[in-house]
Amino acid sequence: MSTFQKSKQLVRDYFDALEKSTLETLDSVMSQYIASNYLWRGVYPWREMSNLKDVVETFWKPLRTSIKHIQRRQDIFIAGKNEFGDEQWVMSMGNFMGLFDEDFLGIKATRKIVNIRYAEFNCIVDNKITKTGLFIDIIGLMDQAGAYPLPPSTGVYYNYPGPRNHNGLLFEDADESEGQKTLDLVNEMITDLDELNKSGSMTCTPELLEKTWAKDMLWYGPAGIGATYTIPRYQEQHQLPFRSSLGDKRFCGHVCRFSEGNFACFFGWPNLSNTPLGGWLGLPGGNVNAEMQVVDIYHREGDKLSENWIFIDLPYWLKQQGLDVLSRTESILNAKRP
Repeated sequence: MSTFQKSKQLVRDYFDALEKSTLETLDSVMSQYIASNYLWRGVYPWREMSNLKDVVETFWKPLRTSIKHIQRRQDIFIAGKNEFGDEQWVMSMGNFMGLFDEDFLGIKATRKIVNIRYAEFNCIVDNKITKTGLFIDIIGLMDQAGAYPLPPSTGVYYNYPGPRNHNGLLFEDADESEGQKTLDLVNEMITDLDELNKSGSMTCTPELLEKTWAKDMLWYGPAGIGATYTIPRYQEQHQLPFRSSLGDKRFCGHVCRFSEGNFACFFGWPNLSNTPLGGWLGLPGGNVNAEMQVVDIYHREGDKLSENWIFIDLPYWLKQQGLDVLSRTESILNAKRP
């Protein structure tokens, strides 16, 4: 069996069992795959949990109660060795699709189909899942439910596609040399941006991006920011507003970073911190230096990065500054939290 096949199969079996489980069998089904020393990280309002029972009771059961007939629709599935430790990780990205039949997190149910963007990272040790990072786009769900909590975004949010070539499900292990090319390119890009932050610059030249990015890049940002296409529009509709409206930018590192074939991914806890100066997301500035938890998933074509799917826990970033978009929406719409 090749390098990551055992870990990939474990996660695929776990996903299948999870989808077939009921509210009554969730605990027993998940316990077959989850280690006793489990660490789960998720977006606000969940954050960190250190045992499976809490994860089931506070995340999976409320989600499954509200979103009926839920399906995991994967667009990217890869595995690799963590660049920061001797661990194997498996990453899945796509949508949780189902019927939004009961209120969730103070968001009123619609009784219509919803697609909740997700990225899930699972660390495998001794054929058990020991750590999970699960990011969902809550503001994207709010938007679909007619409860978008922010001013108009600079990009456009929609049900984002997977890779252009539909080649993201790497159930068979990819060529290691191709994965190294992808990781080297991502690391070059990270270094360039970190040096830019350290310089104190509030802008970025297109030439710097063109070192690692294709000119017709696609950037799929979280709801609240939205997606954008080509380097000029990416700079106009995300990068330059981000750079000019946020001060004290500091890179904090990543929990895991790995690649397989033409894909790479990472997440941090936190990735970075910054202070809003006013204007970003259409909101005023403040004096709070807030942490950002971010997921990046990349697709390389040739010698350039061509597509990038992003998750940012914006509700948590806003919560640190005194704006709880979930509580505010709940109080205005009189919705319930299961």
